[in-house]
Amino acid sequence: MIVNTMSKGAVASICLNFNSEKQLDTLLVALAPEAEVSPTYRSTVKLKKEGRCLTLMVVAEDAIALRATLNAYLRWVHSILKIIDVVEKVQVCCAQ
Repeated sequence: MIVNTMSKGAVASICLNFNSEKQLDTLLVALAPEAEVSPTYRSTVKLKKEGRCLTLMVVAEDAIALRATLNAYLRWVHSILKIIDVVEKVQVCCAQ
């Protein structure tokens, strides 16, 4: 993670590596609406796929907004991965 606190703002870039490109693609689809229309004017997020890495680039007005935005996105990523895991387990059970 790279964090830069500017005189009037804060920037962070986080690269999350995944074993599955399918998981990464699912995450991108799920997170895209949040990144396109930021719920707050205090921060913006750009998502970038690089191989099996999802890069979150956050630009915020201050460190507090940066922390809140990172926490929200990381919680969403965690929740989405848990949902993917449950769906995959259900698919395996139904296939038997």
